[in-house]
Amino acid sequence: SKARFVKRTLQPSSALLASLPLRPGANVIRFYLWNRASVPPVSASIYLWNHRDRVVISDVDGTITKSDMLGHMLPRVGIQWLQKGVPQLMTRIHANNYRIVYLTARPIGQVDTTKSYLHKVTEEGVHLPPGPVITSPDGLLKSLNREVIQRRPEEFKIECLRNLRRLFVGENSTYSPFYAGFGNRPTDVVSYQAVDIPDSRILIINPQGDVYVQQSQSLVTSYDGLRQLADHIFPPVTPGSEAPDPSFSSFNYWRLDPLAAVP
Repeated sequence: SKARFVKRTLQPSSALLASLPLRPGANVIRFYLWNRASVPPVSASIYLWNHRDRVVISDVDGTITKSDMLGHMLPRVGIQWLQKGVPQLMTRIHANNYRIVYLTARPIGQVDTTKSYLHKVTEEGVHLPPGPVITSPDGLLKSLNREVIQRRPEEFKIECLRNLRRLFVGENSTYSPFYAGFGNRPTDVVSYQAVDIPDSRILIINPQGDVYVQQSQSLVTSYDGLRQLADHIFPPVTPGSEAPDPSFSSFNYWRLDPLAAVP
């Protein structure tokens, strides 16, 4: 018999994905150990989206939770430690046909804990909308070293977002599927700017719940305030179609300085 060589990879090929009976949205897959029936399977999800879908990125710690460190600890004892209004805002954005991706520099060993927390988050009966949860592929020590000691979590996030963009547009396109990004640190701004999210749609929140737009840091609001403006900042789109040019939305158009174009 011929010897078989298996190439190990973390990325399934296009042919393999095409062979799977995937449906639009989340598809649950399970990995089993061969000849180990007593070992429970490992579950994950493959999301099938349209290549024209618009994607909104949200950080987790300090963005959905009130702060970084306590956002790790307090949910373990049953305290949500949640930024006020975030489930309602994200649900409104999702209802306007934007896809939500939860991106965190937490290590891969905490992925189950992170998914469980995001699934359980609720405020006034409203939950966070579904979406992929992407963590660092590194272990705890390496992730802590990068985020706490080196203070460069953007290195992982930029690489991750660029890989995600290539799934939509391939290698040689300048088009970006990313419509907006939520974060709480300057490194989040760097990450979002690196994948061409405009400053007008980079939204930064502080521990007090104040949200400002990176383009105009004097414009301060809150998640509840953004929800009231959701149809202007995140205008409803038809699934699979291109989003309208936000330059002409009532949110952006009337904030333009008419004298800026005068020589």
